Amino acid sequence: MVHTFYFVFVAIIVVIAHPVLKAFLCGSLSGTCSTLLFQPLDLVKTRLQTLQNNAKLGAPKVGMFNVLINVIRTENFFSLWKGVSPSFVRCIPGVGIYFSTFYSLKQHYFLERAPNAGEAVLLGAGARTVAGVCMLPFTVIKTRFESGCYNYVSVAGALRSVYETEGIRALFSGLTATLLRDAPFSGIYVMFYSQAKKAMPQEVTSSPYAPLVNFSCGVVAGVMASLATQPADVVKTHIQISPSHWSTRDAVRYIYMVCHGMGGFFRGAVPRSLRRTLMAAMAWTVYEQLMARMGLKS
Repeated sequence: MVHTFYFVFVAIIVVIAHPVLKAFLCGSLSGTCSTLLFQPLDLVKTRLQTLQNNAKLGAPKVGMFNVLINVIRTENFFSLWKGVSPSFVRCIPGVGIYFSTFYSLKQHYFLERAPNAGEAVLLGAGARTVAGVCMLPFTVIKTRFESGCYNYVSVAGALRSVYETEGIRALFSGLTATLLRDAPFSGIYVMFYSQAKKAMPQEVTSSPYAPLVNFSCGVVAGVMASLATQPADVVKTHIQISPSHWSTRDAVRYIYMVCHGMGGFFRGAVPRSLRRTLMAAMAWTVYEQLMARMGLKS
């Protein structure tokens, strides 16, 4: 069934003429697969970042597995996928926008040669900035779904509720923190990913093991990028679940004062690193394989 869907999808893309649209659809498919698979890690990350009892002095340390078990015990197993609807609404077009923008920029500026390390950073950061701004309202809704602090029934209902009670500004809350997280993440990721692939011998990257090589390069790049951007992710989460229109400075001050200093900025680092690393590695692997099948250089 999965293989049939895959080949039908590839056949549909092949008949579409414009390469940018092909890149968009390839990115959307890769985003669908990775979002569904790794959503529980995103929920655990959000819960860890917003736990209040973890901020009390002397309280027992709450880790990733504690949150995972607590969600299953107090809610149910499928609650680990809470927020998957807004994740799909955000990631399917969002990843498509990212990859199509990335492809367009690369074709425009680097048609004759591969970008160097610095150019790769700018290329990845630029593509992610476009996607991040376009999909920010859905990022806000996704974060609120995952936090467990809001009882939204649907994505459309959540968007309407936020707009009516808090205004349009709330749907774009955390824009600065989101860009400080996403643009550097993607820039660092693309730099490490492209440089790691470039360092591989030609016979390895063109062998049947190429998808495994791509995935391994993606894992290394994802770990580096996740750790570098973790503080911005914590700030973004606190801004987006707050109904009081916090600024970036307010969130930074709150996290530092209430969450015990610098350590508060690295809450949820393990599940986020796992999710972002595996999700990005899978997305890039699927994307590049689909693009190769259509004879396009990714």
